[in-house]
Amino acid sequence: MGYKTLITIADITNTEEKMAIEQILKNYHNENGNIISILQDIQDHYNFLPSYVLNLISRELKIPLSKIYSVATFYTQFSFNEKGKHIITVCDGTACHVKGGPLLRDYISTQLGIHPGETTEDKLFSLEEVSCLGCCAIAPVMIIDDKIHGSLTVRKVNKILNTVKKSEAAEEGSQ
Repeated sequence: MGYKTLITIADITNTEEKMAIEQILKNYHNENGNIISILQDIQDHYNFLPSYVLNLISRELKIPLSKIYSVATFYTQFSFNEKGKHIITVCDGTACHVKGGPLLRDYISTQLGIHPGETTEDKLFSLEEVSCLGCCAIAPVMIIDDKIHGSLTVRKVNKILNTVKKSEAAEEGSQ
C-alpha cells in the first residue's frame, strides 16, 4: 500500500493488515500514553514504521503526527526504512572492536553487498552496527534474528550466514 496522508482503518483493504493494526490499538486500549509500545508493535509487524500507518495511528489516537515522529525519531530502535527479513546487528563496542569486530562487519558487508544501515535488494538481510550489545565476555558478538552469536570468527560468521541462506532456500523451495 502506498503513502496516504489521510487514512483510517476503514481505508485498509488487506484484512490481515487491518486486523493487526486494530489488535495493536486494542492491546493498548487506544491510549496515546502507550505510543512507544504501539510503535514497537507496529515495527514488529512491518519490520519498520510505514508512514501511512503512522498517519493512521495519529488519526485513531488523536495525537499530532509531529508527536509520533518526535518519539519515533528519538529512539534509535525505530526505523522508517523497510528492513530485511533477517536483521544482523554487529557490535562495535570496545571489547568487540579490539577482538576483530570491524573485520567481521566488513566481511558481512562484502558477503551481502551492503553496508551498515542498508538492506539487501531481495529484502532478505539488513545490517546494523551498534556501539555495544553488552556481551563483552564473548566478544566479538553479533545478533541475527534475536539470537546472540559470540566469540565469532570469519569462519563462524560464514557458517551462520550460509545456514540462514540455506534455510531460506529450503523455505522458498517448499512453497
